[in-house]
Amino acid sequence: MKRILTSGEMRAVDQAAGEHGMPPAVLMENAGAALAEAALALAGPQGRFFVLCGSGNNGGDGMVAARKLAALGRVVFVETTVLTEALEGEAHRVSKAMKASGLTPMRIPEELGVGQGDVVIDALLGIGLSRAPEGKVAEAIGKANAWRTAGAKIVAADLPSGLASDSGLVHTPCVTADVTVAFGFLKAGQVREPGASQCGHTTVADIGIPKAALAVLKDSAVHLLEEADVRERIPRRAPTAHKGTQGHVLLVAGSWGKTGAAALAGMAALRSGAGLVTVATRPEALVPVMAHAPELMGVELVSDGPLGQADLNSLLEAADGKDAVVIGPGMPRGEETAKLLGAFLEELSVPCVLDADALNALAGNLDVLQRAKGELLLTPHPGEMARLVGKSIEEVQSERVRHARELAQSSAVTVILKGARTVIAQTDGQVFLNPTGNPGMATGGTGDVLAGMCGALLAQGLTPESAALTATYAHGLAGDLAAAQRSLAGLTAMDVVGALGDVWRRWNR
Repeated sequence: MKRILTSGEMRAVDQAAGEHGMPPAVLMENAGAALAEAALALAGPQGRFFVLCGSGNNGGDGMVAARKLAALGRVVFVETTVLTEALEGEAHRVSKAMKASGLTPMRIPEELGVGQGDVVIDALLGIGLSRAPEGKVAEAIGKANAWRTAGAKIVAADLPSGLASDSGLVHTPCVTADVTVAFGFLKAGQVREPGASQCGHTTVADIGIPKAALAVLKDSAVHLLEEADVRERIPRRAPTAHKGTQGHVLLVAGSWGKTGAAALAGMAALRSGAGLVTVATRPEALVPVMAHAPELMGVELVSDGPLGQADLNSLLEAADGKDAVVIGPGMPRGEETAKLLGAFLEELSVPCVLDADALNALAGNLDVLQRAKGELLLTPHPGEMARLVGKSIEEVQSERVRHARELAQSSAVTVILKGARTVIAQTDGQVFLNPTGNPGMATGGTGDVLAGMCGALLAQGLTPESAALTATYAHGLAGDLAAAQRSLAGLTAMDVVGALGDVWRRWNR
């Protein structure tokens, strides 16, 4: 996994690095070397390098890169948004070294015909951007993007200029990079959409920051998940395995007109390794649910209408002997549903996944979560999350990490906040962002699939934290594999279920 820092955290780490024996001059030299290496990898054999430098340390990084490329005998042009004599600190030092190497900043003329094989280094703005670029900087951004349209490649220093470091907000104008070299650590804006797409392929360059410098950070860390972080969490099946050893999931889901939600969650649980899956639902929904897949078992909840207190005994009987419970996909919700969930969760000792209308029923009743006997995993989409925490969807989306973390810690639950770069928040304050998945998964039923997967992994003995991380990554990866075969526009939730087998085969499970 890769650590993700905010701009404030990065500045604190940079300062601490100097206090631990790594001076800013060395960090800038290392950053410039990483930029030059990335630019060389993109350039054609006779490609030229066009380095656009701003007034801060980001510009200094670009000047170091320009000097190193020129030392290799490559053709390099440098343009700055301020006179190099006006630079201060390390940026001024490296500008003097660059000039001593024979490079003189100039206004790059249009007649040079920047295009195929050439590389532009965007070193205009860094992590301190607080508003849309203006003046010479905006003009330089427009020039860079025009060169890219003509066929040149762009390497961004730390962040594409115009991208907000923390929020991922794309200002106008903003550089569209082919490669972004993150110095030391990923920045939050590089892994949040729409910023992530603006960065192109992001690599993290080790610029020599001592590990001791990380002591200035708070314990609550944010990381980007990687495949290696999750695939070994799923236990390998023993030669003596049978359906009774692979976990039994109870799925409380489905209603008339929404039987597909229960079926998708049930099939996803089976495709994720559960030995047995039982669906508890109203009699009129049970036959259609089970008709979707002969492997599913069923039990009737015989009361009428939305789930309420009259269903408590039936649910407790259905949960007896089960290893995990999933509540919510397509579930009928009414005025008494929150009371039912509270009473049920107070008695339920096995881990439980709350999804869809189970979450909606708890809006304004979060004390139910704190009284639960077993461990809980919540899988809200932004609308459900907004209702849970009493915020607007816009507020939730603007600070996804904060809202997911606060809910996880205040209610002692694991939270999967779905969406582009799904957020997984743990009870200890640790947060993970998931890189898998695609816009084709923005279709009905994919959330039900994720809930079923979480239930299956819990039933096989994974902790809620491990189940959340593994299910989320595998869910998105299955969507990516399916989209490669089916296209984005043609992707369905059943395609994701079908591709789960490809994920497990890839992981040798």
